[in-house]
Amino acid sequence: MSGSEGVLAAGASPACVVVVDDDAELRALIAGFLADNGLTVFSACDELELEAVLAGHAVDLAILDIMMPGEDGLSILRRLRSAGLWGTGGPSVIMLSAMGDDFDRIAGLEMGADDYLAKPCNPRELLARVRAVLRRREAARGLSAPLRRFGGWTLDLITRQLQHEDGREAQLTDAEFRVLVALLDQPQMAVSRDQLLDVARGEGVEIFDRAIDVTISRLRRKLAPDDIITTVRNEGYMMTLAPEPA
Repeated sequence: MSGSEGVLAAGASPACVVVVDDDAELRALIAGFLADNGLTVFSACDELELEAVLAGHAVDLAILDIMMPGEDGLSILRRLRSAGLWGTGGPSVIMLSAMGDDFDRIAGLEMGADDYLAKPCNPRELLARVRAVLRRREAARGLSAPLRRFGGWTLDLITRQLQHEDGREAQLTDAEFRVLVALLDQPQMAVSRDQLLDVARGEGVEIFDRAIDVTISRLRRKLAPDDIITTVRNEGYMMTLAPEPA
C-alpha cells in the first residue's frame, strides 16, 4: 500500500483517490499519473489494503479493477456498498475491466459504480473521467438547498442519502442522485432518456443505451414499494409527485 501527493493549486486541497488493482506495474502507472496531475493517490492490491486505506483516509473516489484474484472488484463494490462500510457520503467509484463488454458495464452500474472504463485505457481519458466524477461530487456538495422532500421521502443533497418518514433509507450513487434530482426538477413532466443519459453520465463521458434504464431500475428498487417514477412511452420517465417545501 502506498500514497503519493500531487501538485496543489494555491489554497486548494487535493481530492483523494485510491487505485485498487493486483497488477503492480499498472497500479503504479495509474497512481503516478493521477498524482502528477494534482491528486492525492493511494494504491491497494486487494480488498484488505483497500479497507486499510478507507479506514485511515477520507477518500473521495476509488478506482476498482474488476478482474482480481481473491475478491474481485464487483464483489468488493457490492459488499462495501451493502455493508455501508464507506458510510454516508462515501467515495464515488470508477470500475476498470479488461473485458469491456456491456455485461460488465451494466453489472458495475447496478452495484453502485459511478462510471466504467475498459482496459487498456488512455491515462488521460481516465483522468478526464476522474475529474468529471469529482466535479459532479463537488457540485452536489455545494448545492444551496440541503434537502428535497417528496412523497414522505427526504433527499439530502450533500450526502445523497434518501430517507423515508417510516424509517426506510438508501444511499444513492452519483448517477442515481443526478437522475433523481433531474426528475424532481421537472415534476409531473416527461424527461427524455437522452436528457437523463446526459445528466447521469456527464459531458464528455461515453454513454450507452441501457445506462439510464439500469439507473432508473435501481432508483425504483430503492424507492419501493412507492411507485413514483413512471415510464412515459416513446418519451422517457416522469416523477409523478411534486417536491414539497424543504
